[in-house]
Amino acid sequence: MKESTRIIRFILIGTLNFLIIAVVVWLMMKVLGCNYKVSNVTAYVIAQTNNFCWSKFWVFSSGRGRLWREIILFLIAFGCAYSAQFLCLLLMVEVLSVNVYLAQFLGLFIYGAVNYMMNRKLTFGRH
Repeated sequence: MKESTRIIRFILIGTLNFLIIAVVVWLMMKVLGCNYKVSNVTAYVIAQTNNFCWSKFWVFSSGRGRLWREIILFLIAFGCAYSAQFLCLLLMVEVLSVNVYLAQFLGLFIYGAVNYMMNRKLTFGRH
């Protein structure tokens, strides 16, 4: 598969994940009154089940086999991407006084870049 096709697919799934994250964050913060940190963690965890399935079978097309290895590497990639995003979220909200909704949105780009590179090279790379 061409890299441009893979990137377009990643962006499409990333958009779907953004919608999942946005809805969960909004519901938790506005409807349930949860703080932005708990809302953020919960939203990203929910979106990752969706993300793994689409990444494995459509974006990176790794097919069958190596499932447990890919799950573990996917979780490591998620941990790294999420940590980068969460640290930036905290910096934007706590230090720079950026609106929490805007900071959540901007964090998606940091997360997406780290997540794509790690999953492309580590999780679903040809070994």
